[in-house]
Amino acid sequence: MNTNVSIVVERDNALEIACDVLVLKHAQALYGVDAAVVSSLEAARLSVEPALPKPGMFCLIPTGGALAAKAVLFVGVPPLSQFDYAAIREFGSRALTSLSGAPATKHIALTVHGPNYGLDESESFRAELAGLLDALERGDYPEGLQRITVVERDPGRAERLKAVLDSALSAGAYAGVRARGSEAAALSDARRSLADVGEGSRQKPRIFAAMPFAKEFDDRFHYGIQRAAEACGFLCERADLTPFLGDVLTWVRDRIGSASFVVADLTTANPNVYLEVGYAWGRSVATVLLVSEATELKFDARSQRCLVYEGSIRKLEELLTAELKALAARSSQTSG
Repeated sequence: MNTNVSIVVERDNALEIACDVLVLKHAQALYGVDAAVVSSLEAARLSVEPALPKPGMFCLIPTGGALAAKAVLFVGVPPLSQFDYAAIREFGSRALTSLSGAPATKHIALTVHGPNYGLDESESFRAELAGLLDALERGDYPEGLQRITVVERDPGRAERLKAVLDSALSAGAYAGVRARGSEAAALSDARRSLADVGEGSRQKPRIFAAMPFAKEFDDRFHYGIQRAAEACGFLCERADLTPFLGDVLTWVRDRIGSASFVVADLTTANPNVYLEVGYAWGRSVATVLLVSEATELKFDARSQRCLVYEGSIRKLEELLTAELKALAARSSQTSG
């Protein structure tokens, strides 16, 4: 068995990356990459949908050249609304254990899960990485495995994921497996640094960001709101209402009701954002209002305190960091 398996993040398209096995989740419905993969396979006259697995099951399907990957592994997971950080960690582990009987598998590719439907990006990736390391340390993976590639198409996210990986794994992102000395210590240290991810993520303080889930808001979220949240010790989540099947509002209400604070960007006066703010007020969840320009405020928000960042992401980060630190300190004093 190999003493090292490299784990890397690459900017690439999951449908185009050459590997032995592309690992995807099946959250009891088709979304994003898995929907595109199923479409490509069925266009090549491969019957896929009837074989898609229930939670706890998996299926391995040869692609017959329909994709760059030689085979696709679908791992059955709970529905998307239940696919939280603990489930993501379990998925990362099962991505390897499900292939432990496939010794010819040298290169596995998989995508990151969670951010595209609202979970904290860094915590989601840390959970998936922790699951991979769990399986690696147990030695429960394909005997010939040499490389695990986390594929990310978005250039900004790919760079952010690389930074998370570098902070968790040193020495060129190599994880020692059944190794001795420094290699074994590196893997154990990495797993210890990720010990609180998964089940423990449920207990971490969270911020819910109410804002349009649109491309033009991505930098404001990742480099303004999320950085401020991380600097103050919070996970940062937001809801994209488009991928869910079933009762979307139940998921949103749960995340808002259990959040430490709600941060709402009222720019463009998006009605969903105002609805989420109203629900937070009704649940007495402390809310921080943001807007690019004060003239964009509507309705009752005009009479509320609002941080105006004037189109500057740096100013947004600075204002929000100071506000969250003050709110957290006040909350700590009150609870103490």
